[in-house]
Amino acid sequence: MTVAQETAPESMKALTLRLQGEIFAIEAECVREILDIVPITEVPNASAFAPGLINVRGRVVPLADLRVMFGMDRPPPSVDTRIVVIEIELDGEPTVVGILADKVHDVTDIKSATIEEAPKVGVRWPTEFVRGIGKRGDDFIVVPDLGRIFGAEGGSAVSKATDERKTP
Repeated sequence: MTVAQETAPESMKALTLRLQGEIFAIEAECVREILDIVPITEVPNASAFAPGLINVRGRVVPLADLRVMFGMDRPPPSVDTRIVVIEIELDGEPTVVGILADKVHDVTDIKSATIEEAPKVGVRWPTEFVRGIGKRGDDFIVVPDLGRIFGAEGGSAVSKATDERKTP
């Protein structure tokens, strides 16, 4: 059974990125920009998922690390590390968040018919955070459920990081 619905478009335009050897796809429409690694201001007592804040064109933006939610190792940044700045709805409000990526690949079309539910067995990540698994050529592409990731524990971590910027 595919995740694609009758009213869904034939394909999803997505930015592909690498997290610890896996290819992930984020809907291109929520991507605002891609940055080289920038200085990160650590937030005291912040969760590992949203450890700090970054400056994006004068705006304070929480930085999230999806590798935490997927139980992955978190090596130090490399020359390929990027920050993908996205806008998602969090608690009914549009929220800008930076996401760490080990490497950003390209914008591609993933056919909706190839996106299937994540299997309950045989994957190493929590399936509740996976909207589906797509296929492009011989590669599998993980489509994360950003709503669930940021709406669960992640959302409160991002909110806390954002609130920290308001206190002097």
